[in-house]
Amino acid sequence: MSKTIISVQDLVKNYGNFQAVKGISFEVKEGEIFGLLGPNGAGKSTTLEIIETLRPKTSGTVSVDGLCLDKQPHEIKKIIGVQLQTSGYYPGLNLLQLIELFSGLYNRDVDPMELLDMVNLREKAKSKVKELSGGQKQRFSVATTLINQPRIIFLDEPTTGLDPQARRSLWELVKQIRDKGTTVIITTHYMDEAEYLCDRVAIIDSGKIIAMDAPDKLIDELIATGFERPKEMKMANLEDVFIKLTGHSLREG
Repeated sequence: MSKTIISVQDLVKNYGNFQAVKGISFEVKEGEIFGLLGPNGAGKSTTLEIIETLRPKTSGTVSVDGLCLDKQPHEIKKIIGVQLQTSGYYPGLNLLQLIELFSGLYNRDVDPMELLDMVNLREKAKSKVKELSGGQKQRFSVATTLINQPRIIFLDEPTTGLDPQARRSLWELVKQIRDKGTTVIITTHYMDEAEYLCDRVAIIDSGKIIAMDAPDKLIDELIATGFERPKEMKMANLEDVFIKLTGHSLREG
């Protein structure tokens, strides 16, 4: 049994009279891809930001790899990687220079080209972020989470706005990262993405966890209630057709 690397107990976050997170509890196991799912405003991003030490909690306890959020937030920051948004980069620097800059800030000895190889961006090493396609920007964003060689990375809706090829490319990258031993916490609005990537998911609605388990188990439980889709599902879908016709290789401008 894998050890627990993140423990959240009775977490509450209030904004004045509004309670965004209502006493949720969950654990993340070392080496798994764990998904937080829910509609906009459900509290999932707030929960992530609290664990990431970016937002104060109202009450409850959080520990990350045995470190207490209240007492050791700076130690937690050293072992996590948080996905940056495009606006967070210096526009005048190319990808190589940005990795070197972040490596210096983290005081880590990182081979920039090796990192760019991992996310299939070697040929873009001298390009600026603004010159990248949407999928390339997201892959570089994921690469920046790995610079401090974290034990856990947090990805907040990493494939929003990407085309099917770029989405599936990023899925495979996330799996590669997990296979190297890094725990991944991901939020997404795409249920097919969560079903493909996540070992377990927690579904949050109105600040509460309403279900938590492996995707297959949640699906089986729903089927056991007698649920039937209104339309028979085929062995493939339109996205599969698109990928088959346009090719699996990256062709991002």
